[in-house]
Amino acid sequence: MEAYFDNSATTRVLDSVKEIVVKTMTEDYANPSARHKKGMEAEQYIRRARAEIAKTLKALEKEILFTSGGSESNNLALIGGALANQRAGRHIVSTAIEHPSVYNPMEYLEGLGFEISFLSVDGDGHISLKELYEAVRQDTILVSVMYVNNEIGAVEPVEEIARVIKEKNPNTLFHVDAIQAYGKYVICPKKQGIDLLSVSGHKIHGPKGVGFLYIREGVKLKPMIYGGGQQNNLRSGTENVPGVAGLGVAAREMYTDHKAKVEHLFELKDYMMDGIKELEGVTINSKKGDKSAPQIVSVSFEGVRSEVLLHALEERGIYVSSGSACSAHHPGVSGTLKGIGIPQRLQESTIRFSFGMFNTKSEIDYCIQVLKELLPVLRRYSRK
Repeated sequence: MEAYFDNSATTRVLDSVKEIVVKTMTEDYANPSARHKKGMEAEQYIRRARAEIAKTLKALEKEILFTSGGSESNNLALIGGALANQRAGRHIVSTAIEHPSVYNPMEYLEGLGFEISFLSVDGDGHISLKELYEAVRQDTILVSVMYVNNEIGAVEPVEEIARVIKEKNPNTLFHVDAIQAYGKYVICPKKQGIDLLSVSGHKIHGPKGVGFLYIREGVKLKPMIYGGGQQNNLRSGTENVPGVAGLGVAAREMYTDHKAKVEHLFELKDYMMDGIKELEGVTINSKKGDKSAPQIVSVSFEGVRSEVLLHALEERGIYVSSGSACSAHHPGVSGTLKGIGIPQRLQESTIRFSFGMFNTKSEIDYCIQVLKELLPVLRRYSRK
């Protein structure tokens, strides 16, 4: 049996996504900026995808900007937002548990002279609204908070966060990294007070190399890519028609029978957590309930290094993650696990299981059985 539990790194594309990607690569393959008929046909795919995505967010179509994925969306929101609004101030607020595609742009901005304040989190991975209120100042131009943490699944109260920010400084922009949240939650940026929202296609059973940034009407960003002026001069370059078309289909599919899809993920998560807690020497870092995402379970296995367990599971056809795949080539201490107070010995023994639409309980049964067999052997080996 094969069990793929690394859906927070990437997902298998839906058949409907595959079909439209192939069609736009082999039949309707023209440049969408071309003025002939085939170019206009290609452009229609982009228009339809933008409309589908805007519908899921109850947003305006012109508020959707297509990018190459979550990292570009985050970079454009943060660097583009900071540079475009620096006359109003040079102070930015974020958290201690952000993804590298947020944390590293913050470091870049710090090098340009911006002041960055990082909020701490509690043992469940949630920020303090009081600390946030105290951190926001009159010169704070941007606050960036992750909707769902990619390592432990902690869900931040974005609507309450927005309320605190706007109460303290109505001119401060609120950016949300929703890369692990979109498709799992009903998100309405205007209702929730979100000004900028980042999404990636390959986390929702869409293609890799494509994503979008929601930009509330009226928000100013400085472009990071210059050229032919596509997408209202905010992101030049020929649009990725196959990727965008596939992203539009994936977005529509994820929000069709949405409640049932999310319930399926929660069932898998609870089932996995109930099975794992019966094992010896485990600490489950994720929580049950609505303050934790439905697709992520983080577990520390005492006495077994995560890389060793990852490869042992791989040999049995089970695929998991030892951290964020986006930072896998730069190993180090997890900011999230450190931030929530996980001891060092457990930080180095943590595995993330993450679920998608194709996973089943029988796969989880298989995984639990394999863990029961592997853990005693690996622990004996590690003590030698």
